[in-house]
Amino acid sequence: MAKVKKLILVTATHHPLHKVFNKLLDEMAEKLGVEKEVKHEDYVFLIKYGETDEFGMAGTPQLLVELDDGRIMPVLTQKSMPLTDALKPDLDKAREMILSKIKELTE
Repeated sequence: MAKVKKLILVTATHHPLHKVFNKLLDEMAEKLGVEKEVKHEDYVFLIKYGETDEFGMAGTPQLLVELDDGRIMPVLTQKSMPLTDALKPDLDKAREMILSKIKELTE
């Protein structure tokens, strides 16, 4: 059974969701008691480990988890960010999604 080693946020400071993803990174790292790392516009890293589109291109922000078995997997991306009825980021649902994906990867 794998364990979470750290959370990695790949972001761009100009992106509208940058602050939201930073907040989620801080909260989740504290809740899980793990290290956190922030990479800025590291598209090579995202193309290797993150979510890409049909052309193989990656977008930011993406929150990834590094497991102690060496796997690095996305747990929340710009595309998967849940929205409220007012089209604002739904942080409660985002937290649930992150924890659910981590549970799935560590079982």
